[in-house]
Amino acid sequence: MALSIGIVGLPNVGKSTLFTALTRKGGLAANYPFATIEPNVGVVEVPDERLQKLADIAKPERIMPATVEFVDIAGLVKGANKGEGLGNQFLANIRETDAIVEVLRYFSDEDVIHVEGKSDPERDVDIIKTELILADLATVEKAIPRLEKDAKRDKALAAKLETVRRLEVWLNEGHRALRFEMTDVERDHIYDLHLLTMKPMLYVANVDEDKAAAVLDPIDGVVPIPISAKVESEIIDMDPSETKEFLEMMGLEQSGLERLIKAAYQLLGLQSYFTAGEIEVRAWTIPVGAKAPQAAGVIHTDFERGFIKAETIGYNDYIAGSGEAGARAAGKLRLEGKDYVVQDGDVMHFKFNV
Repeated sequence: MALSIGIVGLPNVGKSTLFTALTRKGGLAANYPFATIEPNVGVVEVPDERLQKLADIAKPERIMPATVEFVDIAGLVKGANKGEGLGNQFLANIRETDAIVEVLRYFSDEDVIHVEGKSDPERDVDIIKTELILADLATVEKAIPRLEKDAKRDKALAAKLETVRRLEVWLNEGHRALRFEMTDVERDHIYDLHLLTMKPMLYVANVDEDKAAAVLDPIDGVVPIPISAKVESEIIDMDPSETKEFLEMMGLEQSGLERLIKAAYQLLGLQSYFTAGEIEVRAWTIPVGAKAPQAAGVIHTDFERGFIKAETIGYNDYIAGSGEAGARAAGKLRLEGKDYVVQDGDVMHFKFNV
């Protein structure tokens, strides 16, 4: 499963500059609103040092990391829910992503104008939060008359209508849909509305270079991840050893990209398992709590449909045994069935029949 993250923010907060640095993809970054009109898309590898250690043992033809898709979306302004700026286009683009990362301006640069006059991260968060809630309200208000009509013909839809009505009240009070208390059944009731405020959110503080290791105060209940677009730009062409030394000099253990992806995985409840062999060593992204057949299905639906068993070795056991043969000899290779909950870092080989 490929993770898709929408990068949003007000104009001129450094959103496109950060996108370009994170994805190593050229994009337009300019000192005026709506420099980004069509969304830029960049696919990056998920940094995971375990892959190379597995490859050093398995000696594969290729290494295939998991990937994350970043989508840089046009800057948002007040009134976007009514079509101001590029509002409607912006809102349509982020409906397709799994999570939203909002870039906040913390850096100081008098030459870069701010669409609201001056930098104020809390105000900027509130502007975008309000626009997303208003857009969701419009969706809900449009859905209710249709549901009322359908519920008269199908009594089973009465519960769904009631959930949506309660959600309308919640949104009108200024709350995100994600924080609306729901049962799993009620969550299914609103799934087809594809609400923007149901998407998990992270905040990235685009900071000055000397603040890249800062610990920031929470905004909207979330601690922003400090990332300096300038620092990320400087490490683009460095080799791994130079990057490590440079980051340590900056007081950082990981690049901004690594910290952002790690936070996104935690936010969305994702983890990785591996397959390792002569052809390739590969990372696969699955939800935390996924069972073996579901993990197999990420490779191919036939693997899940015809699942028989999974040969499984814990990552540390694989390394300690210098590969599958050593792990097997040490009694660390396990045969797991349909109810096995896959653990982060498991090295797996699936048996199936279709």
